Amino acid sequence: MEDLHKLNGRINEKAGRKLLPSIVVSVSLLLIIWFALAFHRELFAVVIGIAVILGIREIVRAFDLTETKISFPALAVATVVLTYATWKGSLAGLAIATAFCLPNLLILLLRKGPVGFVKNATATTLVLIYLPFLAGFLILLARPYDGLHRVMTFVVLISCNDTFGYLVGVLFGKHALVPTISPKKTWEGLAGSIVFTVIGGSLSFHYLMHEHWWIGALVGFMVVFTATSGDLIESALKRDLAIKDMGSILPGHGGILDRLDSALLSAPAVWLAFEVVKRYL
Repeated sequence: MEDLHKLNGRINEKAGRKLLPSIVVSVSLLLIIWFALAFHRELFAVVIGIAVILGIREIVRAFDLTETKISFPALAVATVVLTYATWKGSLAGLAIATAFCLPNLLILLLRKGPVGFVKNATATTLVLIYLPFLAGFLILLARPYDGLHRVMTFVVLISCNDTFGYLVGVLFGKHALVPTISPKKTWEGLAGSIVFTVIGGSLSFHYLMHEHWWIGALVGFMVVFTATSGDLIESALKRDLAIKDMGSILPGHGGILDRLDSALLSAPAVWLAFEVVKRYL
């Protein structure tokens, strides 16, 4: 028990986060996702929509620090529109809703006049695409009859990348991956992500999706790239805005965006992988 406390203390000190609350939050989120999908899959779209709105709230507050003014209510409404359209209309619904919401958000910005318009319009467009649009692919994963298995496979891939990259990096990491963006990310952590996400992908594709294990291995390797890139993109945003976390709503993780970052960029890639497998393999 004493050794366990020492290990936990070492991880907390090196990672700058408390490990046990992080685990509790992760398990709780997993149970919420599973319940929503198993009980009524439409609830999963609601959960994603709420998470995205909370994420928008965080990023709007972060942008306020740089005098970049974007409308939280307008983006929240756009999120509801994209979420509903995606669930009802699949990929076409997501595309049409995005094409409808973007110009309307820019038109709303005209009320503030020309001063700062380019900055505010660019930030608004970034938030719309980065959050509700990319999150729409999480909803697309859940729409088919096997949506539970698809989403849980996705969760396995993201969890393996984040968890084992974190643990291996904390315990053995010595060589910084991108020190100017995320000093705590290491090449050793990346190696841990690759090994365990490839294994997790192989097992989940074989036992959950009933597909060839090697397909899961390839998808797992792809997810390491997309998830790590998503994490680095959010880290770059935080460094540019001079903040440590996007929020504090999730103990051990920070804000909603600190939990969604790797999933947002991975969702379109995994959705596309499932579509390719379904159509051609």
